[in-house]
Amino acid sequence: MSEEDTIRSSCERRDSKRESVLYKVVLTGGPCAGKTTTVARLRTFFENLGWKVYTVPEAATILLGGGVKYSEVSPIQAQEFNRNILKTILQLETTFFEMAAEDKRNVIVVCDRGTYDPSAFCPAEEWHEIISSLGWDSIQLRDARYDQVVHMMTAASGAEQFYQLANNSARSEGIELARELDTKAAQAWVGHPYYDVIDNSTDFESKIRRVIEVVCKRIGKQLGADIDDRLKAQSKKRKFLVKSLPDSSLFSKVEDFDVTHDYLLTSNPQLQARVRKRGQNGYFTFTHTERRTMDGKRVEQIMQLSDREYRALLNQRDPTHHPIHKKRKCFLWKGHYFQLDVFLEPCSQRCQDMLMLETYTTKQGDELELPDFLEIVKEVTSDPHYSMYYLSAQD
Repeated sequence: MSEEDTIRSSCERRDSKRESVLYKVVLTGGPCAGKTTTVARLRTFFENLGWKVYTVPEAATILLGGGVKYSEVSPIQAQEFNRNILKTILQLETTFFEMAAEDKRNVIVVCDRGTYDPSAFCPAEEWHEIISSLGWDSIQLRDARYDQVVHMMTAASGAEQFYQLANNSARSEGIELARELDTKAAQAWVGHPYYDVIDNSTDFESKIRRVIEVVCKRIGKQLGADIDDRLKAQSKKRKFLVKSLPDSSLFSKVEDFDVTHDYLLTSNPQLQARVRKRGQNGYFTFTHTERRTMDGKRVEQIMQLSDREYRALLNQRDPTHHPIHKKRKCFLWKGHYFQLDVFLEPCSQRCQDMLMLETYTTKQGDELELPDFLEIVKEVTSDPHYSMYYLSAQD
């Protein structure tokens, strides 16, 4: 077995009998975004909850700290350097992922940047040649490898007075270059199913707390603790109907995915269960989601599935609900991560020709600036008639 095959097989193994939590999150961002401090705070927070925390160091900082400068290398050298950065990331992560998999406690692995960050520094064609030469594809490398990606915006965008270079010897970027690199790093992860962008709309302490909030919110009830007194997860999903699909040239960068939802039979009428198939170019990831109401609050639990587990659960489809087929367009606009769902046939009459825009945000009402190239019909955030459960129901 090749080195790459060994890395892949160790990272794709899933213990369906595991009772504790194993959660993998990438912390990425532009220069001087606060990642180093936030990694340390994430470690302290989760260790205080009794979790084991592993932190994977940033491979690029290790290698660039050895004297490599992009401005001094040839295009061929740059391509090989990016290939070796990716191989270094894979090997570093595999070391920690394997250790985490053997730990019976609740474990969180925080990766200081991840496998798709090098794609920000080379042309798309070159990047796809690199990953294909190593036997990978974007679904495996970007979407299925991690449970969540959190992008912290550089201080050079919105907190310029705090932008400085002193805390990283490998950093030499001015403010304009920092903004450019931040945009590239953010665009690199467009398409990941659980992607959060943390801007500089608050002070730095609140920025760190917001990172911890979004991680805790994604983990959900598996967190094993009530954090309401320490962290208030204010970010909520907002949904908008869109009149028509705009020309693709209006998106700065967009990743298209094929998405299918199937609702499952449950013995508890208060429980909703569904499976989701999501992917592109013939490669897919699979998840199982359960939603229930506890103490007046809606609780959601999401679990990654293997292809075999997904196909087995499809035998439990609820015959009173149609499958929902969507083309999902993921994109960034002014620091917010949006997804535009285009509902496809066959489907319930309730969602024929429907286009729905979604984003997670703490902003309320008109505070949220929506993409100006989309014609918004109305907001349907709180309207139960636009939930996936209702839209999938037999007419």
